Amino acid sequence: ELEKVKAAGKLVIGVEGTYPPFTYHDDSGELTGLDIELGKALAEKLGVEAEFREAAWDSLLIGIDSGRFDTVINSVSITDERAEKYDFSTPYAFNRTAVITKADDDSINTLEDLKGKKTANTISSTYAELAEQYGATVTGVDDLNQTFELLLSGRIDATLNAEMTFYDYTKEHPDANVKIAVLTDDANQIAIPMRKGDETATLRTAIDAAIDELRADGTLKALSEKYFGRDISTEE
Repeated sequence: ELEKVKAAGKLVIGVEGTYPPFTYHDDSGELTGLDIELGKALAEKLGVEAEFREAAWDSLLIGIDSGRFDTVINSVSITDERAEKYDFSTPYAFNRTAVITKADDDSINTLEDLKGKKTANTISSTYAELAEQYGATVTGVDDLNQTFELLLSGRIDATLNAEMTFYDYTKEHPDANVKIAVLTDDANQIAIPMRKGDETATLRTAIDAAIDELRADGTLKALSEKYFGRDISTEE
């Protein structure tokens, strides 16, 4: 896989493009975000260009299967189910899961309180799966903005999402009537999925080495602080 990438002169990366601050379009329409900058930095370490291809969330991992992407960099958390099908890089970020409600809603104080509640997330996301595990009815949405619109309009009771996504949203919408009602203790490991198998080992090893270098030289910390105002590149 590494030889194929170098021969092509590019690392083809699947992204959502609608998930700020990881992958999104800025006011000028340019694709940007923490994961976009990370993808460019990784490609540079590999000696190739980064080529980003956008797709809906539930099509991203399928794009790895079909060969449309070499990998996906879009805040993908490592789960047991995903690890059975894909090889993952070393984690480059760590994020706890937040249950986000309207600020004046005190009905949800634990994950168990989600039973019988309505939530919204992109279907097949780890957050949707977790909500269903605790008895919530999950409405499928296309992007994060739609999720908050449903929450603020009262059509859902809560949404599960990355802690840092909440901080990013409230930074952009300081008057939004939302709060974190529950915050999990364990952090999700965010990493880069690739096709599973011995052929991918060389690419995975090269990406791991690049991530280690970017952590050592402070790039990961700098990107974290740029997009979140805090360092999410370590578990502490």
